[in-house]
Amino acid sequence: MENTISPLCKIEVFAPINVASLSIALLLLLPALAAIFRRRQSALVAACSALIGFSSLLSIIAGVWTVSSHITGRLVLPIGLPDLPFHLRLDPLSGFFLFVVGLLSFFVSVYSAGYMRGIAAHRPVTRLVSFYGLFVAGMFMVVLADDALFFLVSWEVMAAASYFLVMFEDEKAVNRRAAFLYMVIAHVGAIAILLSFGVMAGIASGFESFNGYTFDAMRQAKFPLEWATVAFLLSFFGFAAKAGVVPLHVWLPEAHPVAPSNISALMSGVMLKTAIYGIVRITFDILKVFPWWWGAIVLVLGLVSAVMGVLYALMQHDLKRLLAYHSVENIGIILIGIGLAMIFTSFNLSVLAALALIAGLYHTLNHAMFKGLLFMGAGAVLHATGERNMEEMGGLIHQMPWTAALFLVGCISISALPPFNGFVSEWLTFQAFLLSPSLPSSLIRLLVPLGAALLALTGALAAACFVKAFGVTFLGHWRGHGRPHVHEADWFMRAGMLMAAVTCLLLGIFPTMVVEWLDIIPGQLLGATISTSAGAAGWMWLTPIAPERASYSGLVVLFGFIMIFAAAYFILHIKAGKIQRVPVWDCGFEKMTARMQYNATSFSMPIRRIFGFLFNIGEHKRLSPQSAHPAFPAKMHYYLRVRDRFWNWLYMPVTKTSFWFSRGIGNLQRGRIQTYLIYSFITIIILLVFVR
Repeated sequence: MENTISPLCKIEVFAPINVASLSIALLLLLPALAAIFRRRQSALVAACSALIGFSSLLSIIAGVWTVSSHITGRLVLPIGLPDLPFHLRLDPLSGFFLFVVGLLSFFVSVYSAGYMRGIAAHRPVTRLVSFYGLFVAGMFMVVLADDALFFLVSWEVMAAASYFLVMFEDEKAVNRRAAFLYMVIAHVGAIAILLSFGVMAGIASGFESFNGYTFDAMRQAKFPLEWATVAFLLSFFGFAAKAGVVPLHVWLPEAHPVAPSNISALMSGVMLKTAIYGIVRITFDILKVFPWWWGAIVLVLGLVSAVMGVLYALMQHDLKRLLAYHSVENIGIILIGIGLAMIFTSFNLSVLAALALIAGLYHTLNHAMFKGLLFMGAGAVLHATGERNMEEMGGLIHQMPWTAALFLVGCISISALPPFNGFVSEWLTFQAFLLSPSLPSSLIRLLVPLGAALLALTGALAAACFVKAFGVTFLGHWRGHGRPHVHEADWFMRAGMLMAAVTCLLLGIFPTMVVEWLDIIPGQLLGATISTSAGAAGWMWLTPIAPERASYSGLVVLFGFIMIFAAAYFILHIKAGKIQRVPVWDCGFEKMTARMQYNATSFSMPIRRIFGFLFNIGEHKRLSPQSAHPAFPAKMHYYLRVRDRFWNWLYMPVTKTSFWFSRGIGNLQRGRIQTYLIYSFITIIILLVFVR
């Protein structure tokens, strides 16, 4: 079913495309609202949270409505360049991503009502509020754009707003550096996307007019394989830079930690997904036909990003930086699903392609929920302690029980443990690997089992990483040198985290319903669905291909865990005094201190020893000279620096070359009139010789 709406026809007021457009219009009013309430910061925070929350609800309604009803709405706005109006389109693919962005944005808006109030007590938040609204509006516009011009305008609105949000605390040099790095890589990626659109638009219109700038014109074009390959590689490079795919990931662990935590949740949870949307839109909807090696490229980069992302995360002791590197890992897992879908489509395995694409889209939704939850939890910890360094934390479960419990839900979800949502999407990805038949390419036959093994390794390392993150942060005793007044997050912050945690559980125990809802997307893009087989055993069992091949029930697993915990509780509490509390075993050493606990650095040491060759590691110790005997030093200082090798391999040579070239160009400007006259004379001679 398709409904087309334009300014020249009767407007259907309650069409999903109009509901989505209204949500964007409300968000674009936020800077004006910020100007009105700039002298009343508490009122500004409340108004901002309410407006963004309401706009997000509208986008959720529009997205669910579109996907559930299988409709496509179009809208043409005559506000672009002359003869180049803006085209909007809301189909099931854009409706799904609109829903994902809107859902997390709604949770974060509730969380922000408490979080930004804490910031407003120390500094004005007018700039934060203004760019916060533009940032969310930019993401909504990206997924609704149906022409190259409006897409790029929306992309720049999103990038510029997030740049100013990263640099919110601009008095800090680290924020300015992170924002600059982010903007450079974002614009390099945007240039690649622009060139890709130029290639596709030129072929669509024969390079004779601008009529090919709409996505509809591109969909109707038949692309020669050579030009299609150029367009795909350019667009994939541009979107990979935004998504943080290795080796274009270096901006991500710099920018996400320094942004306000509510913005970090949105950047990591949904901004990166706009790049995933772009990859799916161009590959499956516009180009349509592609060779298998395109999918192999996506699959390999996804595997590399997944493994390297989790290894980088394990080395971190900054909590938000650890979460940022895990975004690299999870983007890799999503790309694994997309790459497999491309490979299976190339070999006409449409059902497996649908399964792989569903796995990638499901993980897109899951990652938005649990990563948003984890960043909100990290923000609550930072808000309460003023610390991001896990080495200076510990024992927070006693002062912050709500935050600890909700953060634990995020840790279980991102570690792909049942019955929460991360397990379902990774399990579906494994099914796409394991249920694939023998493929005609020998390279693919090698890549598929290797990919499954690497995905399993990634899951194990992720679980280890979040045992470290939760244990070092919330368990044990306080490791810091000082003891700040730690307090629990307020009820707005808890409510935002609680809604995200409940969503993680619901997505984990009702996966069949979600798959059936999502199934229209592969049906439209690939011509195949899996809902019939996925729900063959009823709503309680997920059977992606066939019940006899593989099945999973999150509800049964949840019930099993509840019964095990209930039995354990009953056995341990049936008799009074069965549980006794005793002092911690001190190995015969009486003077134990909190600083002797396992910390983040020591936890990751075995992994660092095994995979250390992948990092640039600087490790040394210094003994304090004030000691009666050298064998018993008074104090030891241990220093560890783990750096990304891609800085030295890729980015430092580019940086040095740029500076060398800039200095060379600068030498042309001597500041003497004689030199400039010589330049003019040489230019005139060259023009006389070569210009006829």
